[in-house]
Amino acid sequence: MRIGIDLGGTKIEGIALNESGKELVCHRSVSPHDDYQATIDAVVSLVQRIEADTQQKGTVGIGIPGAISPATQEVKNANSTWLIGKPLHLDLQQALQREVRIANDANCFVVSEATDGAGKDAEVVFGVIVGTGTGGGIFIRGRELTGINAIAGEWGHNPLPWPNSDEYPGRECYCGKRGCIETWLSGPGLTIDHQLHGGKGETAKEITALADKGDAVATLTLERYEDRMARALASVINIIDPDIIVLGGGMSNLSRLYTNVPRLWNQYIFSDQVATRLVPPLHGDSSGVRGAAWLWNE
Repeated sequence: MRIGIDLGGTKIEGIALNESGKELVCHRSVSPHDDYQATIDAVVSLVQRIEADTQQKGTVGIGIPGAISPATQEVKNANSTWLIGKPLHLDLQQALQREVRIANDANCFVVSEATDGAGKDAEVVFGVIVGTGTGGGIFIRGRELTGINAIAGEWGHNPLPWPNSDEYPGRECYCGKRGCIETWLSGPGLTIDHQLHGGKGETAKEITALADKGDAVATLTLERYEDRMARALASVINIIDPDIIVLGGGMSNLSRLYTNVPRLWNQYIFSDQVATRLVPPLHGDSSGVRGAAWLWNE
């Protein structure tokens, strides 16, 4: 049995899969905020609950909104900032009394979708998380790519490509830079852009509903968003040339992205034709936690 834990900023989700990938049980709990020890305790409690329900002991894989630094073995680059600088991997192994595998949540997402999801059987898959933050993961020929610095796929903290005059130098990002893709393509980034152009702070879902009713301000907000996503993904295609790009996170629910973004990205990609497909996740919101379980894929 494989246990996967998705350690998010607002919720912790746990799942158990059998050898064939069938879901045995799934639980969710509220994620502790600004409390490292409570986070450890919540993960341990969730694993114990899953094992009590299934009457089995499982391997444990965990997806986190950051990465384990190869240099320090501590958490880095986490938007759940109370994890940064903490020996999360070591502490969880001690608390659970077993080996634990930890990966970036976007890496877990792409593992899930490339293993038995929308990118199954593709040679190169780029998995994108566009929600509260923006991240990415790369899966090549049966394995996820982590990289020597454990940052492979971190497209969200590159600058927005081919910026327009009103997009430079860009908004401040929590990472300390300006103009990061995350500040434009995350859900909060979309809301901020909408406000700056006459909106009233609506969420992505509300902006889409307004656009569907013909609201001009909302329509222009989504058109700007689509062009920015096209530019951002074009730069990825120019580098790794994936067969398929799978969108995850809350913004992946905007169905118009799958038609409009590929139509726009052709002008930015260095090729006479573009065969890369942009698709929604097969496993929806469960992709991240399933991918954490699939970190044990022997």
